[in-house]
Order: sequence, then structure tokens, then C-alpha cells
Amino acid sequence: MIIIGLNAYHGDSSACLVINGKLVCAIEEERIRRIKHWAGLPIEAIKWCLKYGGVDIKDVDYIAISRNPYAHIGRKIIRVLSRLPKSGFIKGRLQNMANIKNIKSQIAEALGADIKSIKAKLEFVEHHRAHIGSSFLVSPYEKAVCVTIDGFGDFMSCVRAIGEGSNVNIVDGVYYPHSLGIFYTAFTQFLGFPKYGDEYKVMGLSALGEPVFVDKMMKIIRVKHNGLFELDTSYFVHDSKGVEMTWLDSEPYIGRIFSPKVSELFGEPREKDKEIGRNYADIAASMQRAYEEVFFHILNNFHRKEARGDKVDKGGLNLCLAGGCIQNSLANGKIYEKTHFKKVYIPPASHDAGTAIGAAFWVWNVLLGKERDFVMENPYWGPEYTEAQIEAEIDNKIDGLKNLGCLIDKINDRIALCKKTAKAIEEGKIVGWFQGRTEWGPRALGNRSILVDPRRKEMKDILNTRIKRREWFRPFAPSILEEHVSEWFEVSYPVPFMEKVYKIKAQKREFIPAVTHIDGTGRLQTVSKTMNPLYYDLISEFHKLTGVPIVLNTSFNENEPIVNTPSEAIECFLRTRMDVLVVGNFYIKRKGR
Repeated sequence: MIIIGLNAYHGDSSACLVINGKLVCAIEEERIRRIKHWAGLPIEAIKWCLKYGGVDIKDVDYIAISRNPYAHIGRKIIRVLSRLPKSGFIKGRLQNMANIKNIKSQIAEALGADIKSIKAKLEFVEHHRAHIGSSFLVSPYEKAVCVTIDGFGDFMSCVRAIGEGSNVNIVDGVYYPHSLGIFYTAFTQFLGFPKYGDEYKVMGLSALGEPVFVDKMMKIIRVKHNGLFELDTSYFVHDSKGVEMTWLDSEPYIGRIFSPKVSELFGEPREKDKEIGRNYADIAASMQRAYEEVFFHILNNFHRKEARGDKVDKGGLNLCLAGGCIQNSLANGKIYEKTHFKKVYIPPASHDAGTAIGAAFWVWNVLLGKERDFVMENPYWGPEYTEAQIEAEIDNKIDGLKNLGCLIDKINDRIALCKKTAKAIEEGKIVGWFQGRTEWGPRALGNRSILVDPRRKEMKDILNTRIKRREWFRPFAPSILEEHVSEWFEVSYPVPFMEKVYKIKAQKREFIPAVTHIDGTGRLQTVSKTMNPLYYDLISEFHKLTGVPIVLNTSFNENEPIVNTPSEAIECFLRTRMDVLVVGNFYIKRKGR
């Protein structure tokens, strides 16, 4: 049984291939198109998945799409008739629905195939069910409570459910126009970060302020006795007018969401690229705190409802989370402190890209009733390259490498390669590290990473000056050997996909200033030998040299999607001021570095 899963005509478009209940590969369209958060039909991702899996589109049995135009159709019609939003908004929504329903013929045309030869049945999986599938159905838990939270998907923004085996029972949820994701995105825009996906910048900014405006925030978003929440929609325009959105063959765009009424509480919105004063930092801190209050209200209420008698497995309730809001690693890192959940699974792509996998497994496990026997224990599901392919790309760019006076050394022994790379990091060099399969999800997790010494405080500024050009207040992340977490962090639960922020122990912060944020936290990745043996060995060699089992890990890119191919890695190395590039077994060093 062959299933193609798709997140299409939405931000972070993606595709995956599932064969007989096992994930074979997955990739986001942005990695191939080189446009961040690319929205549209992920045809290049589909082509790559088919090629990697060695199958033809004619062999595919199901195409699972993580949207259902017919979901909650009655509510949608009533909302449109009662509110009559802008005609442009309605036209855009109708076109998006038409694209989704016509997706099979579009795939056939893009692949040059006769649509009659494509036997695959289309399955439209409601958006939040696909989110649940991306988490619970690939989790290690037989039974779990499931919570999804995002902006909107198929007219819902939050769903709570119980998963057991291959069954998922939807308990309750929050419908349009109320949304925790909309609340966060609106204030992201208000703070002068208008681009799709800029919310992570506000998370970093929040550490610089104090949550002095929480009471005002809680006037805008209110918790309810049933464990859910609602917005005061007068502070937003999406309910009354609609918001212009672009989801077709480009970087996605969302128009302004907040209404002028927000200024009555918080003053004028910040203009993009203007100075960030203390007031805006306080707004960011207050918004983050309000988000967390609502988030933990949702979780704790659900825990109370489900933690009764025989509903609880030995060891307590398991929790599976997904949705764009679950990219909020600050809140995720407080789950163990603020709730009674002690077993939490968050997939490497909890945002909309992950719904491609969720839709595919929803079809396999829920619709077809197949038993679950796949667990996503690692994030490495993209392309990998042979030594011959890497060498060919080096040869193709040999003139550029020679112009920089680069020295190229081939090191076949993996420990020798790790020792040499660790030594370069220890000496203060910036290292591009390109190995194995591309990561699935938004984080570089040791296969497409830029690595530096976390002990050197100056490395943050050096990275931004030479390569990243990020806002000064955004932190860099630590990758740490899994067995050493309790020595360095106040919480010791594993974080394999860099999905949580923990407090670094106060007595340890001075030793790793480059990865210690202003509030004493770090968004960590715990590295195990089973998940990524080569990356583990590299950090182990750095540990032997320095006594520190941590490296600073940031994504291998320069204001672009994370590099996907050896060619892109070499090009990034050539146009930036990186010192060393380790791509496969090849160690490339700039002259004089």
C-alpha cells in the first residue's frame, strides 16, 4: 500500500511517502524551491519522494491531503452569510478550495501523466486530524491525550482528542473566529514583524521585557470554564472583514490581523526595522505570558478531565502535541513544571508541514484500520548524497574554492573526521557540517548545521556578522550529549527535536555564554548515539577537548531555507565567511583559517 501525504496550498507545503505503514521519506517544498515557507502544490517534493521511494505516480494507492474543504461546511456558510467579509477574501478562499479539490489533475499535469492512469484515491483529512496524525499516530504511546493548537485549519484552531491504538476520538475544540495562533500572530505584526513565520522572533524578544501588560492581554483573550478560550474579536479584523492571504506558488503572505483598537491599550504599532524600545519588549513578554496562561489552561483542564480511574495508564497520562503554536518552545519547556504531564511527544515538524505525514498515517491507521507499528524516533527523512555525488559537486565548484585558497582533505575514518572538526570548533572556527539525510521540520539537528564553540561569548556576534545577519536579541541553540543534560540544565527530560526551552543551571551559564539567552535559558537539542551517531561522536570529541559536552548549533543557511544539497552547502560556504566546511568525508578549509 503506497500513500502520498500532502500539505498543499498552504504555508510550508510538503510531501511524504508512506509504504505499508512505514515512513520512507518526507521533505518541505521550500528546501527545493529555496523560498521560505513556500505555499502551493508541492510538486517538486512529490517528484523527489516518488524518485527516492522508487515508485511511479501510477503505483500510488492514496493521495492524502491535510485539508478537507467540506469540514464544518455548515459553520463556514453561516459565518460568510452573517459577516460578508471583503470580496477579495471570499474569492481567495474559494480559489484555494478549488485548488484542493482539483489536486489530482494538477499532479497529473505537473508530472506529465495521463490522469486516467493514476488510480490513487483522494482522501481529504481535516486539518487538525492531520495534526493529530503527525504526532500521536507516529508517537511511542499506545494511548495519549492529544492537543492541537494553531492559527486556523478547516475552521478550527484547537482540538482536544483521545488517541488509543489506531483510533482517535475528538473530544472538543475551538472554532473560528477564536484562535490562540491568531492572537500571537496579530501581536507579532503589531511588534513590527510582518512576515509569515516571524513569531519565533517575538519569542526571543520576550526575554528582554517584563510581562507588565498581562492583564490587558487577558482582556483580549479570555479563558473559559470548559478549559478552552475565546477572543474579544473587536481587537482583530479577521472576523469582520477577513484577512488577505496568498497561498499560491510563493512565499505566503497574511495581511494585517490586529484592529486599531489594539493601540488603545498598547500605543502605536512598531514600524518594521525601527528601534525596539522597552515598551515593545514588555508587550512581547506580556503576550508570551498570556499565551502560556491559555496554553496551560487548555492542558491542565484536559488532564483533570481524563486523569480518572482506569483512564490513566501506569505512569500517568501521555501527551501528544501538534499545530503551529506548538513551535512555541518557550511554553513547551514549561510543560513539566506547569502541568502533571511527564511524557510528552512533539514531532520534529509540529507545524503545517507535518500534516503531510499526519494525513498519510490518518489514512493508513484510522481510515484503513491498520495497526500502528511505526514510531518517528529521528528527524532525518530528506535527501542524502553519496561520496561520488559530493565529490562531483566539489569538482564543479573547484574554481571558486581555489580562488579562496581552500585546502581539501578527504578523511575516511569517521573518528578522525570528528576529531579534526572538534579541534576546529575548539579553536574558534565556524564550521559548516553537512552529513546524511536532510532534517524534517524547521530545525537543523546535526545534519545541516553550522557549529561553533559555545564557550566563546563573541561567537554570537561573529556568526551574525559573517553569516546569519539575525536580530541581535535572538538566541542560538545548544546541542548537548543526552546523558549530560542534568548536569547543565534544570530539567533533564530529553529534547531530541529542539522543541523545548529549558533553564540552564545558574552555575553553568558562564561556561556557555554563546548559547545562554538573556533570561538564562537555552533551546536545546539532546543528542543520542542511537539517533545520530556521527553528530554524537563529534560532540563527544569536543567534550574530550574542552570538558563541555555542548556545541552551538544553528541552521546551515544565510537568510534562506536550510541547505539541502552539497551544491547549496558549498555555495553558502563560498559566499559567507565560514572557516571550514565538512561535507560528507571532505574537510574543506579556507586558507589562513
